[in-house]
Amino acid sequence: MAYWLFKSEPSTWSWDNQVAKGDAGEEWDGVRNYQARNFMREMKLGDLGFFYHSQKEKAVVGIVEVCAEAHPDSTTDDDRWECVDIKAVRPVARPVTLDRIKTEPGLEEMILVRNSRLSVQPVTEAEWQIICRLAGISA
Repeated sequence: MAYWLFKSEPSTWSWDNQVAKGDAGEEWDGVRNYQARNFMREMKLGDLGFFYHSQKEKAVVGIVEVCAEAHPDSTTDDDRWECVDIKAVRPVARPVTLDRIKTEPGLEEMILVRNSRLSVQPVTEAEWQIICRLAGISA
């Protein structure tokens, strides 16, 4: 299993929107960055990810699961763009802010810290364990 982080502006697509989609999940569409697209191409069914609210909140707020592997993005006719589908698994007990992540030993090399603009990114198993602990959930 691999771990990921999915960033979304809550004014566009929030954790509540994701939860409302239930087990069917939703396409993680509209990504127009080759590196982020390539990460989605690597994802497998059952991989887990952090759902991260960007903009003002800047915090991990939930856990999602990949429920459909990479397929054409339905929001474009351009066949270069693909996406996965994700479904909400559970909220975190305590949101983990970017400021907290930046100060936590073991997370200084996390892509979120080094490249905050990338909307889809891998998370190492060690980073996953640390953030889950900070979020008050079992990994």
